[in-house]
Amino acid sequence: MKTPFLTVKDIVSITGITARTLHYYDKIDLFKPTYLAENGYRHYDRSSLERLQTILFLKEMDFSLKEIGEILKLTKQEQKKILKSHSKTLLSRKQRLETIMLALEDYVSGKDIYNLGVFNHSSVLPLQEQYAREASLVYAETEAYKSFQEKLNQVPASEKEKLFAEFEQGMENVFRKLAACVDQSPESLQVQKLIVEWRNYVGKFMTLDAELLGCLADTYKYDGRFKNYINQYSNQDLADFISSAIRYHVDQIAK
Repeated sequence: MKTPFLTVKDIVSITGITARTLHYYDKIDLFKPTYLAENGYRHYDRSSLERLQTILFLKEMDFSLKEIGEILKLTKQEQKKILKSHSKTLLSRKQRLETIMLALEDYVSGKDIYNLGVFNHSSVLPLQEQYAREASLVYAETEAYKSFQEKLNQVPASEKEKLFAEFEQGMENVFRKLAACVDQSPESLQVQKLIVEWRNYVGKFMTLDAELLGCLADTYKYDGRFKNYINQYSNQDLADFISSAIRYHVDQIAK
């Protein structure tokens, strides 16, 4: 019969972890050998395997080694209480991962990052909120943006989400109509009618003077985030096309 003590090699063979891991667990006092031989070799009794297997189980449950060390000091009943609570955390992470996986599939299939909602329920602000804050920093001193804020502040909080959803849907409809005209001249009557429709949607929130219209035209043309968002509606450079159409519209109203 083999000795009742197990060597590092035995533990590695049984569990599949590395000798280096065992040495590290010993160093941080998480899993100590039963005794050290005169030659410095570590030996473990067979009952200590239960502790190691519990450590490995808790590690798979995504606890840190420090947390595992604290948990092992508790009674079995106390451990079960912590694990029950931890299961809710894991469920939340599972749902979060499912959201990320769906967002990844949508992104790979060509959907713009703006609409993925990947930052929902995250410490990172949703992209819609990031864009709103960016606009506040860039345009805060303009009269148009001040007008936008005044109008927005008059809208009850309960209605804002619906309002923005309707706005996004309206803009998407206009972009799709413009995409169907992308082979026409940006100066054509049909395209310019759609630019007026686009302007009316945006104008619900702010007063669009020539300067701001020019800024939006440049944003569509040069800001990669907006280009990607708009170009998802066409296999051509729809953002550049709309930018040119807006520029022509500005020139016409200036005459």
